[in-house]
Amino acid sequence: MRVLVTNDDGIGAPGIRALALAAASRYDVVVAAPQDEASGMSAALSAVVSDGQIVVRRADISGLSAYGVAASPAYIVVLASLGAFGPPPDLVLSGINRGANAGRAVLHSATVGAALTAANNGMRAMAVSLDVLNPLVPGSVASGGNAIVLPSDDVLHWETAATTAMTLMDSLIAAPAGTVLNVNVPDRPAVAELREASLAWFGQAGLAIAEAGEGFVRTAIERVDEPMVPGTDLALLAEGYATVTALRPPAAVSGVPIPAQRPATA
Repeated sequence: MRVLVTNDDGIGAPGIRALALAAASRYDVVVAAPQDEASGMSAALSAVVSDGQIVVRRADISGLSAYGVAASPAYIVVLASLGAFGPPPDLVLSGINRGANAGRAVLHSATVGAALTAANNGMRAMAVSLDVLNPLVPGSVASGGNAIVLPSDDVLHWETAATTAMTLMDSLIAAPAGTVLNVNVPDRPAVAELREASLAWFGQAGLAIAEAGEGFVRTAIERVDEPMVPGTDLALLAEGYATVTALRPPAAVSGVPIPAQRPATA
C-alpha cells in the first residue's frame, strides 16, 4: 500500500510530520506538500511555474521521501497520481490540519480539497484535522469581540490525531474506491472516543468585515456563533468526541425540475 501524505499548512508544519511518521510505520509513504501555507484553496489547481517547470524541492522528514512543491494541495495530488513523486499512491492522507475542518465550510478547505481530488481520481483518502480553537478573547477590537487565538504548535497534540487516523486506515482501505473520510480530533493527550457525524450547516470560523473604506475592505476571521445541532461534527467536537464523516466529490443531483430543451430557432 503506497500512501501520499500531503497538507495545506506547508511541508514544514508539525502536523504533516506526525501523520507521515505514523503512516510510515505501516505503509510505503511519500510526502509531498506545498512549500508554503495554502489554506482555504479548496481543490484549486494552482502552481508557481519557472520556465515552464513546477518548482519541487527535497524536504527533510526523518528520512522519508519528502518534497516541498510550489503548488496547491489538490494539484500535488494530481501530480502524485501521474507519478511525479515515484509510483502513484493507492491512498492519500491529508493533514494534520491546524484547526478543525467541520461543517459545510469543508467546501473551502484545501485539506479536504486534496482528499476529494484524490477520490475524484479513483483513490481512497482521509482528511485529518486537529481542533485547536481556543476560547474567544472578549472585546477584541480587530475582530469585533470574536477573535480566535491559536496556541503554539509545540503544545498541540499532533500524535493524538495521527493515532486516531491510523485506527481508521483498515476501514478506509476496505471502503469503495473514491471514499473520503473527514476526521476531526480534539486537542488532548488521550485518544478520544470516535463518533460518526453529519456535517453542521456552518463551520467553526468565518470571514467578517473588520473595516471598509474608499477603495478597500479588510476582513477578519471570527468564530461562528450558531446553535449546535446534536449529531453534527461541531456539536460532537464540542462534547469532546473525535468525529468522522464520509464525503464524496461533487456529483450530479437527480430529481431537480429542469426546463425541457428547445430546438434553436433561426
